[in-house]
Amino acid sequence: MHIQKLADSPKNHRGGQVSHLLLAPGQFGAQNLLVTWVEGGPGSQQATHAHADNEQVYVIIQGVGAMNVEDETEEVGPGTLVYVPPGASHSIRNIGDEPLVFISPTAPPFRVPAENSPWQAESASSHPS
Repeated sequence: MHIQKLADSPKNHRGGQVSHLLLAPGQFGAQNLLVTWVEGGPGSQQATHAHADNEQVYVIIQGVGAMNVEDETEEVGPGTLVYVPPGASHSIRNIGDEPLVFISPTAPPFRVPAENSPWQAESASSHPS
């Protein structure tokens, strides 16, 4: 059994959101999947972006967001899954008063560069609980 804890995951801070890399290519022998756990405070917004060759889903755990995929925008909340096909521009914004939390698996996984990566390991002392 392989286990990755949120507190031990590399993090990427952007747009007021923090992405935790729970599963990366090569981790535990994984080859076809990447999984992030993302948290963002009220008003935080992910920049619009696309993954040319990757399918992605967003599974909302907590909070309320405005999810954009191409020219569509929908309000999403806990228990909602959004499918993003390859090449589709997409973003999410926290429109609620509480943190927005979602899990986002991607297949095939996008490459996470080892050098100069925005994904950084952080010690427990750098971000108090």
